[in-house]
Parts: sequence; C-alpha cells; structure tokens
Amino acid sequence: MISATIGPRAALRAPRAICIVLALLAGGSLLAALEPPSKPFLDKNSFYLTSAGFKPQFAEDAAAKKALHALPPHRFVIHDNGGNPRYLWAEPLHCVCVFIGSSDAYQNYRAILAQPLPQADNVAPDYKTQASALLTGNDPIGIDTIGDDTVMPYYSAYY
Repeated sequence: MISATIGPRAALRAPRAICIVLALLAGGSLLAALEPPSKPFLDKNSFYLTSAGFKPQFAEDAAAKKALHALPPHRFVIHDNGGNPRYLWAEPLHCVCVFIGSSDAYQNYRAILAQPLPQADNVAPDYKTQASALLTGNDPIGIDTIGDDTVMPYYSAYY
C-alpha cells in the first residue's frame, strides 16, 4: 500500500533509483576490470608466470608480432595440442612476448596467485584488484575462438 504522504509516482521512482545506482556501481567495477594493468603489476605477473613454468617467446620479427597481436592481451588462450594442452598468455605492453606453458604451469600460476608471496611495503594499490580479476572469471579461451590462423603455426614450434 502506498503511503498517503508519498505520491504513487514517488513510490515508483524509488526502486528505479536503486536500480540506476546498482547499474552505475556494476559499470564502475567493469571499467576498473578493463583498465590496463599497471607496470608494477605486469612486472610481478611476468615473474609469477616464469616462476610457474611459463617460457616467454619474444616478438622480435614481423611474424611474431602479428601472432602476438592476434591473441587477446592479458588473457589465457588454450590450445589442445593432441591431448597436451598449451596455455598462451599475450603480454604486448610489458615484454612484448607470449608466455607459453603446460597444464602444470597453469595450475602452478593459479596457486601462486591464490597464495601470493609476502609483499614489500611499496606494492601497487591495484595489485590485489588485478590479481583477483585474474583468478575469477578469467578462464582460458580456446585458440579456435580468436579467429586468426597465424597464431598456432607460429607458436607450435615452441612446444
């Protein structure tokens, strides 16, 4: 029942205002997730990838750069290499390379992110946000979903 002191229009606007506020909050968190990673985070993430067993393949020629840019940045792409999956992580900003690793390397990386090493006092404020974004909702995508057939011929030589 609508109160006599609040008109029917005002009673209908309140739920709409709540929905607008919730949408703005969700949009703000989405924008934070789309923000490019900071240099301190990229330094740390490259260290974690190599510590987990990923090997960097640097894009030093035109074919390598084309293959690198065909992959989505800062996202795992999985390629099932005859029952032997390989995980690729494109890093076009920091090292201009692709980290390539096995299922074990991927599991090691996830374990490192879940239990990060003790941090120095000068850790970037975005570290926990960005590491959390990597751990949640960032499952690897299939290599066949990126729509570029130059990637696998180039990187399969490094398996």
